Amino acid sequence: MAVYTEISDEDLPVFLEGYELGGLLSCKGIAEGVENSNYLLHCEAGFFILTLYERRVVEADLPFFLGLMEHLARRGVNCPLPVHNRRGAALGRLAGRPAVIVTFLDGMSVRRPGVQHCAQIGEVLAQLHGAGSDFEIKRPNALSVAGWAPLFQAAEARADGVLPGLAVMIADELAHLEQAWPRSLPSGVIHADLFPDNAFFLGARLSGVIDFYFACNDALAYDLAICLNAWCFEPDLSFNITKGMAMIDGYQKVRPLSDAEKQALPLLARGAALRFLLTRLVDWLNVPDGALVRPKDPLEYVKKLRFHQQVQSVRDYGLLK
Repeated sequence: MAVYTEISDEDLPVFLEGYELGGLLSCKGIAEGVENSNYLLHCEAGFFILTLYERRVVEADLPFFLGLMEHLARRGVNCPLPVHNRRGAALGRLAGRPAVIVTFLDGMSVRRPGVQHCAQIGEVLAQLHGAGSDFEIKRPNALSVAGWAPLFQAAEARADGVLPGLAVMIADELAHLEQAWPRSLPSGVIHADLFPDNAFFLGARLSGVIDFYFACNDALAYDLAICLNAWCFEPDLSFNITKGMAMIDGYQKVRPLSDAEKQALPLLARGAALRFLLTRLVDWLNVPDGALVRPKDPLEYVKKLRFHQQVQSVRDYGLLK
C-alpha cells in the first residue's frame, strides 16, 4: 500500500455521501507497499480502507478482485469485504481513479515471522486455494513466466546501476525458466502476494489476509513458492528450513501436494524469486517524484534467487516426505 494520488478535502466528503458510513472523522494516508493509493478512514460507522487503484491494476480486473474477496469470505476465509454504496455498487471513482472502500481487519502484520506464523500461513493458503476452487471468474496471471521478459526489458538498461552484472544474471535466469517452467500442475485461484504485510495476527493467531490485487489463476504450488520466499528467510537472507517445514506441513494438513508439485517446488521458488526481483527492480527505478512510498529493495531477491539456484532437492525447503 502507498499514496500516489492525493485526495482533496472537498472531494472526499462528497464521495462518502454515497455510502452509509456516517460522517468522516479522520483520514490518513498509508505509506506501506508500492502499488495503489490507500487511506485509513475513520467514519462514524467505524474504520475502513479506501483504495484508489493505480499502476499495474487494470480496471477491468476489479470485478475479479472484489468478487473474489466476497466469495472467499462466504467460505470462511477472513479477508476484507468491499463496502457497497447506496446504489449497490462496490466500485466508484474518486480523484480520477477507480476507488473502493473495504472493511477494516483487526490485527497487525509481523516484522519477524516465527515458525508458528509460517505454519498458519501455510494452512490459510491451502484453505484459500480450496475456497477459491469454485470461483467462476477467471484471471490469467499477467506476472507469470510470460510476463517477466517485458519487465526485464523495462529495467535492463539501468539494472547494472543497481548491481554490477545484474542484467546478465537476470537474462540467464529468465532463459532457463522460460525453457524449464512447469505448465501442467494443479491450478486455481492464488493470492500471488501473500507477504507478511498482507497477513494480520492478533497475538500469535492469524486474524486475516488482505490485498488481493494480484490474485489470479495459476499453479497452486507457485503460490506456496511465493510464500516460502516471503516468510521463510531470516534477516541475513539465510533460508530457515524449520520455517519452511512448518509452512509446507501447514499447507499439506489442508491440501496435500502432488508428487509433480513437490518435484517442481525448487523451480517454482526460483521463478517466484525472479518475479519479485523484477517487479521490485522496476519499482526501484521508477518511483514517482513526491510519492509517499517506500520502494522495496530488489537486491533482497537477488540473494534469495542465488539460494534457490543452489537447491539440490525439495528437502532443502523442509519437505521431507
